[in-house]
Amino acid sequence: MNAADSTYPVWGWSRDPAQAPTAAALDELGPLVAAQLGLPAQPAERPAALPELPADRVSSRLPATIRELASAEPIDRARHGLGRSYVDLIRGIRGDVEPVPDVVLRPRDESDVVAVLDWCTDAEVAVVPFGGGTSVVGGVRPDVGSGWHGTVSLDLERLAGVAEVDPVSRAARVLAGTAGPALEEALRPHGLTARFFPQSFERSTVGGWVATRAAGHFATRLTHVDDLVESVRAVTPAGMWESRRLPGSGAGPSPDRLLLGSEGTLGVVTETWLRVQQRPTVRWAATLGAPSFAMGCEAVRQIVQSGVLPATCRLIDARESATTATLDTGEAALVLGFESTSAPVEDSAAWALELCSDAGLRVVESGSRGSAGEAWRTSFVRAPYVREQLVLLGILVETFETAITWERLDEFVARVTERTEAALAAVCGGGRVTCRLTHVYPDGAAPYFTVMAPARRGSEVTQWKEVKAAASDAVIAGGGTITHHHAVGRDHAQWYAEQRPDAFAAALRAGKTAVDPRGVMNPGVLGLTAS
Repeated sequence: MNAADSTYPVWGWSRDPAQAPTAAALDELGPLVAAQLGLPAQPAERPAALPELPADRVSSRLPATIRELASAEPIDRARHGLGRSYVDLIRGIRGDVEPVPDVVLRPRDESDVVAVLDWCTDAEVAVVPFGGGTSVVGGVRPDVGSGWHGTVSLDLERLAGVAEVDPVSRAARVLAGTAGPALEEALRPHGLTARFFPQSFERSTVGGWVATRAAGHFATRLTHVDDLVESVRAVTPAGMWESRRLPGSGAGPSPDRLLLGSEGTLGVVTETWLRVQQRPTVRWAATLGAPSFAMGCEAVRQIVQSGVLPATCRLIDARESATTATLDTGEAALVLGFESTSAPVEDSAAWALELCSDAGLRVVESGSRGSAGEAWRTSFVRAPYVREQLVLLGILVETFETAITWERLDEFVARVTERTEAALAAVCGGGRVTCRLTHVYPDGAAPYFTVMAPARRGSEVTQWKEVKAAASDAVIAGGGTITHHHAVGRDHAQWYAEQRPDAFAAALRAGKTAVDPRGVMNPGVLGLTAS
């Protein structure tokens, strides 16, 4: 399949067909999978061609002003029917892309968004906001159920850019379709940064961050996009929703907070004021070895409860540490970093190292990023590309994350790992589960689990469902949250329903009815459907 015929933009991490995994790269990776992961690689799968898609039910009915925004190109429809979950990867590689939206709409401005929602509400056409399409929980999959006269994917990529910068208050008004790299590029001339770098940074958008309550790379202080949001503006089927721009407010329930995490079910985020900051100029980093993951957790707890807030504080268990070439000594690795715009960080770093030493950790390298820390960062950035290569080699690759308070952490991680490994043994004949702490707080941490196992070609989705259910059941049974930063989407809706209070669920349904009376906005996400 040549670049012109490639379906890689439909299912791959990059939109550029030239970034698709090559046969040579897959041949080289296969033996490493067996040697480093202990998993049997299968012959590399050749992605299927794009099949004929269902007839477009919407384009011919669109008014002329909206038809200008529409694309019904098969590859465009197929790409907007998939996120980037394991199941999405499998379906895209196999050419099993249904359901797909009937049409993709790209509004040029907010008035276009208003026109689209008005028409879709009257025409009973479901609307699925797309963002950067990086959802790993089925959040952009147009699986909206029956009863609709069509589905549109609403892509805000044309509604992008930094519209205004307030250097005095250090805030920026950012349009929702702005991707991470474009945001940083626009802020750089002002000497500013949003300092928000999720693993999906390359592709995800500011509107998507807000809608899913995304978390960035940094482990403490400003972790979730909640911490950056100063105000939000959105279009709902019932009208505009805009909060007042303030540093803080105690005036009742916050309108921002209801939009944060709403995942396109209440309306379409069109812009937000984000708190930004000076670009850091002082940096310090270290990598430490911990005799056990539990001892590393204790050191991390001591650090964050002492009042120092490292920018990076990732604890990686021994198996994952060896796989990512962070530390191949049988120890868990703690990647620690401090940064500042101007103030020295040496005292905080020295205090953190002393606490780690008291907890039984040893310093591998410090004072600069070093080879171990760089190895982990490279692995972090390349992970989406490596995952698609592993999937092509017949490996089931999944991640799930949660959060739990410190006094329950050790038992929780052990129990979730045990139950997930048991499911892998029963469903896949074996596999491996690794864990790292991605974000840490004075009262708890966010464990992030990576699952790898042999996949049976043709049965991957069934295998995934069984393992996913076992892991999610273990998380909820242990008192954790079904998601710390991956959102709810469709895949987590069942467990989100168990986690949230019944009275809150009723209030959320009532709120949706108020702003989306026909229920056209992303039906099924958060467990919300048309009333």
